[in-house]
Amino acid sequence: FWEHEWDKHGTCISTLEPGCYSDYTPQEEVVAYFQKTVDLFKTLDSYAFLAEAKILPSTTATYSAKEIEKALAKPRKVDVTIQCNKNGELDEIWYFYNVRGSLQSGEFVPSDPDGSKSDCPAEGIKYLPKVPISSSPTPTTLSTATGSPPTSTSTPGVPFSGRGTLPVTTGGQTNGCIISGGTWYTTGTCASFTATASGMLSLLSRPKHTQLLTPTNVLGEGFTLSSSKGKCAVANDILTCAATVTDSIVFGTVDGKLAYNGLTSFYTEAVPTGIVQAPIAVVQKATVVEIGWMSL
Repeated sequence: FWEHEWDKHGTCISTLEPGCYSDYTPQEEVVAYFQKTVDLFKTLDSYAFLAEAKILPSTTATYSAKEIEKALAKPRKVDVTIQCNKNGELDEIWYFYNVRGSLQSGEFVPSDPDGSKSDCPAEGIKYLPKVPISSSPTPTTLSTATGSPPTSTSTPGVPFSGRGTLPVTTGGQTNGCIISGGTWYTTGTCASFTATASGMLSLLSRPKHTQLLTPTNVLGEGFTLSSSKGKCAVANDILTCAATVTDSIVFGTVDGKLAYNGLTSFYTEAVPTGIVQAPIAVVQKATVVEIGWMSL
């Protein structure tokens, strides 16, 4: 993720060119870019901005785009751009600045948006709590076999619980699904997977690609996946389900999407067509996809 942000945005900033430094050390421009990003982020308490207008996270309440935009604009006295997912849930806030001087030492002046517009609906926007799914007030069913309290991984209809299929989304459109071997297929019948509770996730159990994550991405109910082919894991950076997999990895879920290392982005070289199956990778490639859950 950090590599993508640098490649797409950081490399476009002229004052970060090595020639702008009097005593250049390799990669110090990368550090400067992310340090400035963090410094600005710390000044943008979006939760507090919204709470001031009595806009609070909720699983039932909805808000209008004007309400949210007005609340976010008030402290900075300039407009913002909000973005929503396909379910009408607020998932991004874009703040804009003009820079007087260089990125490293210049003054960042809040400005009105320039470019892409909001894709949120005018009414009915959901602002969901940022908590693990198991803490959400969803319908639950007690286990009669053990009498133990329910968790998200034993509740019918909850994402990544029991049996279901793994639909794939790219470019905002659902197109095919993951089949039993772990590859992406856009034609034919979706495979059935079983999600089994596997306790709490933690950074200590994460494989080598661990990123810097927010607490709600790091902690939460984990689960393993299996198909008719066998257990699922990430082998050589590729999602694989096979009888040869002896140790399942623990996945998570963020906003109802499959998460690996707390991130919902998976990758492949291209969208498969016809009988072609596309391997799904956890390292960056040309096409970004997300993997959902449809209960059976």
